[in-house]
Amino acid sequence: MTSTPPAHRSVGTARTRVEGRDKVTGAARYAAEIPFTGLAHGWLVLSTITRGRIREIHTAPVLDMPGVLTVLHHGNAPRLHTDYVGLLGVPPDPAACVFQHDRVPFAGWPVALVVAGTPEQAREAAEALTVTYEEEPHDTALTADHPDAYVPEGGMPAETSKGDLEAELAASAVVVDEEYTTPEEQHSMMEPHAATARWDEGRLEVVDSNQGAGWVQGELATLFSLDPAAVRVRSEHIGGGFGSKGLRAHQVGAVMAATALDRPVRVVLSRRQLFSLAGYRSPTIQRVRLGAGADGRLRALEHRSLNQTSQVYEFLEPSAGVARVMYDAPAHRTAHRLVRLDVPSPTWMRAPGEASGSFAIEVALDELAERTGTDPIELRLRSEPDAGPVSGLPFSSRNLAACFREGARRFGWQDRDPRPGLRREGRWLLGTGTAAASFGAGAAPSTAQITAEPDGSFTVRIAAADIGTGARTALTLIAADALDTTPDHVRVRIGDSDFGPAMIAGGSMGTRSWAWAITAAAQDLRERLVPGTAVPPDGITVRSDTTAALGALSRKERHSFGAQFAEVAVDTATGEIRVRRMLGIFAAGRIVNPLTARSQLLGGMTWGISMALHEEAVRDHHTGAHYAPDLAGYHVATHADVPHIEADWVDDHDPDDPVGIKGIGEIGIVGAAAALTNAVWHATGTRHRDLPLRPDRILTAAHSTKGEPTKKA
Repeated sequence: MTSTPPAHRSVGTARTRVEGRDKVTGAARYAAEIPFTGLAHGWLVLSTITRGRIREIHTAPVLDMPGVLTVLHHGNAPRLHTDYVGLLGVPPDPAACVFQHDRVPFAGWPVALVVAGTPEQAREAAEALTVTYEEEPHDTALTADHPDAYVPEGGMPAETSKGDLEAELAASAVVVDEEYTTPEEQHSMMEPHAATARWDEGRLEVVDSNQGAGWVQGELATLFSLDPAAVRVRSEHIGGGFGSKGLRAHQVGAVMAATALDRPVRVVLSRRQLFSLAGYRSPTIQRVRLGAGADGRLRALEHRSLNQTSQVYEFLEPSAGVARVMYDAPAHRTAHRLVRLDVPSPTWMRAPGEASGSFAIEVALDELAERTGTDPIELRLRSEPDAGPVSGLPFSSRNLAACFREGARRFGWQDRDPRPGLRREGRWLLGTGTAAASFGAGAAPSTAQITAEPDGSFTVRIAAADIGTGARTALTLIAADALDTTPDHVRVRIGDSDFGPAMIAGGSMGTRSWAWAITAAAQDLRERLVPGTAVPPDGITVRSDTTAALGALSRKERHSFGAQFAEVAVDTATGEIRVRRMLGIFAAGRIVNPLTARSQLLGGMTWGISMALHEEAVRDHHTGAHYAPDLAGYHVATHADVPHIEADWVDDHDPDDPVGIKGIGEIGIVGAAAALTNAVWHATGTRHRDLPLRPDRILTAAHSTKGEPTKKA
């Protein structure tokens, strides 16, 4: 960081996106829009069975169809090097390592790639390709008592425990012991996955839509046994990712085809193909046990979560992890379990673990507040930890109480009657609810280059990814302040693996990690620039690497926090829920660009509405495939569902943090579904513990309780 305050202040001021005009005029081209001479098009063929083996792929009739150039499959595709641990510390998902064997582990498994001269020819031929299989029995149903549940092996600790849980529960005045479920959710980003591969003078170039160009470059280099310097991945504009845009089958297939044909090949996934090839949020079954004194103060907390993974890849949805941060109790236990099923592999999805886990723990706390007669906000604050409940580490900052105080004031919480089912407007029952939110504030080593140009401007090069968050604009503001200039004198170039290693856009760590690297490079560059001396024609370039600085950072619990508030109207005669208003107040470190920051928070909260009321990817357990895998059958929130919604923040300064940025891409969704669910209880007097809150569930609950409060749906 610079030792003296800059004369120019850009960080903290609202700025429109630097690439905004290009996006609205069409000048910004996405991965499937960039032209290449001699471009061919590939279309993936996916399995129609759920489990078994490929007996035969009947390629001859397809190869005779107009425009068809080749059909790649397990019988003729090159062998890949798959026995490795990737850049993110995990092995590649075998679903991305296409055409290596004849096994089919789930419905929608890639079995072939048809390549033709036009997209229409490729799709027509792919749909005409006949594949015969040996089908085997399958299991796609996640159940709480599944006999094959096991303790996951990698990643975060599967279990944590302190104190005598059973003794504290027995001594508690009030106990909550309930099960909560969340369904499978799909990413549903605007831009489907797309990649174009070509060889250019002995070097592989891939133009892709991804969340980390360096990440995909490293994975492709390893899979194809190439020198990383011989692979370049570019991803300039991305239309959303939410965790799904890493290494997938379409990139690998495109590289295989480009190699076989010696011409550029593009593979774009259809919306239906995304349901099996792009990952998803696993359904969860969670059990929460809370024990408290009569005043609502926690004595015991147990949070157990079960989720599914595929037969070929282990992925944990760490839903119980949120309890390890949020609330303390003398007895504290969390545990994760997995079940391997004949389903596609889940993956990271906006606030993985926190989104689903906060639903369970925050609804359970609302139940505890009801049973102890304690205000839901006060109950939460009474169990505020002084340090990490599991880690014991100090918090870098923890301003959850400030979020609740400010949110309660602005929402009018003090006027709320805690008794459910009392407010009515005509046919509508009205209710309000709240929930807390948290998400980790990490950083990863990154490099950046800054060049001082002869004309007095600066060019920043960093392999960052802007997946719609406004990162390109935020980095421009950060660089301008660090260089003591104005944003119009800074050009930020991103999305190119040639710029060197950098953190991916994920885990709300991107902007924090990239800002650190840019700030370090700017400090070095300013020290090299001599006032009054001309910059040479080729400029002055410096490069930073934050690996050592990150290693020296003290160990603390670093998180963003937030308080979610919601008001709903419920018609128990039709089962309809209308969200009237939402408010989110967050403590998320230094806000770089208030305009795009607020947009990110509102986007997360909107997804919380979608999670609470709509999203549910339903699988037919007889066939093993989804019902209606498209945006007609998979419902997401639309404009009509989004009410008056506000997001704001409180001051959240950490004096020991040289960057101060925490990341806001994911905190907005955390707790939102719980706040809405708690509001539905307050409106109707009926508890719902299963998402989404479909009309049939509201109707069933209304019929079964006949107006009696506090019953389970």
